[in-house]
Amino acid sequence: MFPLPAVITALLIANVAGFALQSLVGEQHWLGFALWPLATPEDSDHGFAIWQLVTYSFLHGNLTHLLLNMLGLATFGTPLARVGGTRRLLTLYFASVLTGALTQLVVPPLFDAVPAPSLGASAGVFGLLLAYAVLFPRSTVLLLIPPIPLPAWLFAVLYTIVELYLGVTGTQSGVAHFAHLGGMLGGAIVLWRWRKR
Repeated sequence: MFPLPAVITALLIANVAGFALQSLVGEQHWLGFALWPLATPEDSDHGFAIWQLVTYSFLHGNLTHLLLNMLGLATFGTPLARVGGTRRLLTLYFASVLTGALTQLVVPPLFDAVPAPSLGASAGVFGLLLAYAVLFPRSTVLLLIPPIPLPAWLFAVLYTIVELYLGVTGTQSGVAHFAHLGGMLGGAIVLWRWRKR
Protein backbone atom coordinates (compact mmCIF):
# COMPACT_ATOMS: atom_id res chain seq x y z
CA MET A 1 0.00 0.00 0.00
CA PHE A 2 2.94 2.34 0.67
CA PRO A 3 4.01 4.80 -0.56
CA LEU A 4 0.57 6.38 -0.78
CA PRO A 5 -0.40 8.23 -3.97
CA ALA A 6 -0.32 12.00 -3.55
CA VAL A 7 -4.11 12.31 -3.96
CA ILE A 8 -4.73 9.86 -1.11
CA THR A 9 -2.21 11.67 1.10
CA ALA A 10 -3.96 14.98 0.33
CA LEU A 11 -7.38 13.58 1.27
CA LEU A 12 -5.98 12.10 4.48
CA ILE A 13 -4.43 15.45 5.43
CA ALA A 14 -7.65 17.32 4.62
CA ASN A 15 -9.71 14.99 6.82
CA VAL A 16 -7.24 15.10 9.71
CA ALA A 17 -7.10 18.90 9.42
CA GLY A 18 -10.90 19.06 9.46
CA PHE A 19 -11.01 16.96 12.62
CA ALA A 20 -8.29 19.08 14.24
CA LEU A 21 -10.24 22.27 13.46
CA GLN A 22 -13.33 20.76 15.06
CA SER A 23 -11.40 20.35 18.27
CA LEU A 24 -10.01 23.88 18.14
CA VAL A 25 -13.08 25.94 17.26
CA GLY A 26 -15.76 24.18 19.30
CA GLU A 27 -19.04 22.55 18.33
CA GLN A 28 -21.12 25.68 17.79
CA HIS A 29 -18.73 26.88 15.09
CA TRP A 30 -18.33 23.67 13.08
CA LEU A 31 -21.88 22.30 13.31
CA GLY A 32 -22.92 24.58 10.46
CA PHE A 33 -20.68 22.50 8.18
CA ALA A 34 -22.27 19.15 9.10
CA LEU A 35 -25.05 17.85 6.84
CA TRP A 36 -28.35 18.96 8.35
CA PRO A 37 -31.70 17.44 7.32
CA LEU A 38 -33.94 19.49 5.06
CA ALA A 39 -36.57 19.56 7.82
CA THR A 40 -34.51 20.86 10.73
CA PRO A 41 -36.24 21.29 14.12
CA GLU A 42 -37.22 24.91 14.79
CA ASP A 43 -35.34 24.99 18.10
CA SER A 44 -32.03 24.25 16.31
CA ASP A 45 -29.45 26.98 15.71
CA HIS A 46 -28.46 25.31 12.43
CA GLY A 47 -30.12 24.12 9.25
CA PHE A 48 -29.37 22.79 5.80
CA ALA A 49 -27.03 24.81 3.55
CA ILE A 50 -25.76 23.86 0.11
CA TRP A 51 -22.07 23.73 1.10
CA GLN A 52 -22.86 20.98 3.59
CA LEU A 53 -23.17 18.53 0.68
CA VAL A 54 -19.36 18.45 0.68
CA THR A 55 -18.16 19.90 3.99
CA TYR A 56 -19.82 17.20 6.09
CA SER A 57 -17.34 14.70 4.67
CA PHE A 58 -14.38 16.44 6.34
CA LEU A 59 -15.89 16.27 9.85
CA HIS A 60 -15.93 13.26 12.18
CA GLY A 61 -17.70 12.35 15.39
CA ASN A 62 -14.63 11.07 17.23
CA LEU A 63 -11.10 9.78 16.70
CA THR A 64 -12.22 6.18 16.08
CA HIS A 65 -14.64 7.39 13.38
CA LEU A 66 -11.83 9.32 11.71
CA LEU A 67 -9.30 6.47 11.91
CA LEU A 68 -11.68 3.86 10.47
CA ASN A 69 -12.61 6.12 7.57
CA MET A 70 -8.98 6.98 6.86
CA LEU A 71 -8.06 3.28 6.95
CA GLY A 72 -10.77 2.61 4.35
CA LEU A 73 -9.67 5.60 2.27
CA ALA A 74 -6.07 4.40 2.16
CA THR A 75 -6.95 0.71 1.67
CA PHE A 76 -9.42 1.10 -1.19
CA GLY A 77 -8.30 4.43 -2.59
CA THR A 78 -4.63 3.58 -3.09
CA PRO A 79 -5.06 0.86 -5.75
CA LEU A 80 -7.83 2.86 -7.44
CA ALA A 81 -5.60 5.95 -7.65
CA ARG A 82 -2.76 3.88 -9.09
CA VAL A 83 -5.02 2.40 -11.76
CA GLY A 84 -7.18 5.41 -12.60
CA GLY A 85 -5.07 8.40 -11.65
CA THR A 86 -5.75 11.48 -9.55
CA ARG A 87 -8.60 12.97 -11.58
CA ARG A 88 -10.64 9.78 -11.69
CA LEU A 89 -10.07 9.06 -8.01
CA LEU A 90 -11.28 12.53 -7.01
CA THR A 91 -14.29 12.26 -9.35
CA LEU A 92 -15.22 8.91 -7.85
CA TYR A 93 -14.70 10.04 -4.27
CA PHE A 94 -16.61 13.33 -4.43
CA ALA A 95 -19.42 11.88 -6.57
CA SER A 96 -19.86 9.35 -3.77
CA VAL A 97 -19.76 12.09 -1.14
CA LEU A 98 -22.51 13.99 -3.01
CA THR A 99 -24.78 11.01 -3.68
CA GLY A 100 -24.30 9.92 -0.07
CA ALA A 101 -25.42 13.35 1.13
CA LEU A 102 -28.44 13.45 -1.19
CA THR A 103 -29.50 9.95 -0.18
CA GLN A 104 -29.17 10.86 3.49
CA LEU A 105 -31.33 13.95 2.96
CA VAL A 106 -34.09 12.09 1.09
CA VAL A 107 -34.38 8.55 2.47
CA PRO A 108 -34.32 8.70 6.32
CA PRO A 109 -37.38 11.00 6.49
CA LEU A 110 -39.32 8.26 4.65
CA PHE A 111 -38.71 6.05 7.70
CA ASP A 112 -39.61 8.80 10.19
CA ALA A 113 -36.03 9.01 11.43
CA VAL A 114 -35.27 11.63 14.07
CA PRO A 115 -33.68 14.64 12.28
CA ALA A 116 -29.99 14.85 13.12
CA PRO A 117 -26.86 16.17 11.41
CA SER A 118 -24.56 13.75 9.57
CA LEU A 119 -20.81 13.89 9.25
CA GLY A 120 -17.88 11.79 8.13
CA ALA A 121 -16.05 10.62 5.01
CA SER A 122 -17.91 7.30 5.00
CA ALA A 123 -19.95 7.96 1.84
CA GLY A 124 -16.78 8.66 -0.13
CA VAL A 125 -15.10 5.59 1.35
CA PHE A 126 -18.08 3.38 0.52
CA GLY A 127 -17.97 4.61 -3.06
CA LEU A 128 -14.31 3.61 -3.19
CA LEU A 129 -15.18 0.23 -1.67
CA LEU A 130 -17.77 -0.43 -4.38
CA ALA A 131 -15.33 0.54 -7.14
CA TYR A 132 -12.58 -1.58 -5.57
CA ALA A 133 -14.91 -4.61 -5.40
CA VAL A 134 -15.86 -4.17 -9.07
CA LEU A 135 -12.31 -3.62 -10.36
CA PHE A 136 -10.54 -6.06 -8.01
CA PRO A 137 -13.28 -8.60 -7.17
CA ARG A 138 -10.95 -11.42 -6.13
CA SER A 139 -8.65 -9.32 -3.95
CA THR A 140 -8.74 -10.31 -0.30
CA VAL A 141 -10.26 -7.92 2.24
CA LEU A 142 -9.81 -8.68 5.93
CA LEU A 143 -12.74 -7.97 8.21
CA LEU A 144 -11.68 -6.20 11.40
CA ILE A 145 -14.17 -7.94 13.71
CA PRO A 146 -13.99 -10.92 13.33
CA PRO A 147 -10.72 -11.05 11.36
CA ILE A 148 -11.98 -13.14 8.43
CA PRO A 149 -10.49 -12.80 4.92
CA LEU A 150 -13.12 -12.37 2.18
CA PRO A 151 -12.96 -11.68 -1.55
CA ALA A 152 -13.65 -8.00 -2.19
CA TRP A 153 -16.90 -8.64 -4.10
CA LEU A 154 -18.35 -10.69 -1.22
CA PHE A 155 -17.18 -8.14 1.35
CA ALA A 156 -18.98 -5.37 -0.57
CA VAL A 157 -22.17 -7.42 -0.99
CA LEU A 158 -22.32 -8.37 2.69
CA TYR A 159 -21.61 -4.81 3.80
CA THR A 160 -24.38 -3.53 1.51
CA ILE A 161 -26.90 -6.00 2.96
CA VAL A 162 -25.95 -5.11 6.54
CA GLU A 163 -26.14 -1.36 5.86
CA LEU A 164 -29.54 -1.72 4.19
CA TYR A 165 -30.89 -3.80 7.06
CA LEU A 166 -29.58 -1.42 9.72
CA GLY A 167 -30.86 1.61 7.81
CA VAL A 168 -34.37 0.27 7.24
CA THR A 169 -34.80 -1.12 10.75
CA GLY A 170 -33.09 1.79 12.51
CA THR A 171 -31.23 -0.78 14.60
CA GLN A 172 -28.00 1.20 14.91
CA SER A 173 -29.09 4.77 15.49
CA GLY A 174 -26.59 7.60 15.15
CA VAL A 175 -25.03 6.09 12.00
CA ALA A 176 -25.89 7.45 8.54
CA HIS A 177 -26.46 4.07 6.88
CA PHE A 178 -28.25 5.60 3.90
CA ALA A 179 -25.31 7.95 3.29
CA HIS A 180 -23.12 4.85 3.09
CA LEU A 181 -25.48 3.22 0.60
CA GLY A 182 -25.74 6.48 -1.34
CA GLY A 183 -21.96 6.60 -1.53
CA MET A 184 -21.94 3.14 -3.07
CA LEU A 185 -24.59 4.29 -5.53
CA GLY A 186 -22.36 7.21 -6.52
CA GLY A 187 -19.43 4.87 -7.05
CA ALA A 188 -21.61 2.61 -9.23
CA ILE A 189 -22.84 5.55 -11.33
CA VAL A 190 -19.31 6.81 -11.97
CA LEU A 191 -18.07 3.36 -12.93
CA TRP A 192 -21.05 2.88 -15.24
CA ARG A 193 -20.35 6.18 -17.00
CA TRP A 194 -16.68 5.32 -17.43
CA ARG A 195 -17.48 1.91 -18.88
CA LYS A 196 -20.12 3.37 -21.17
CA ARG A 197 -17.52 5.74 -22.62
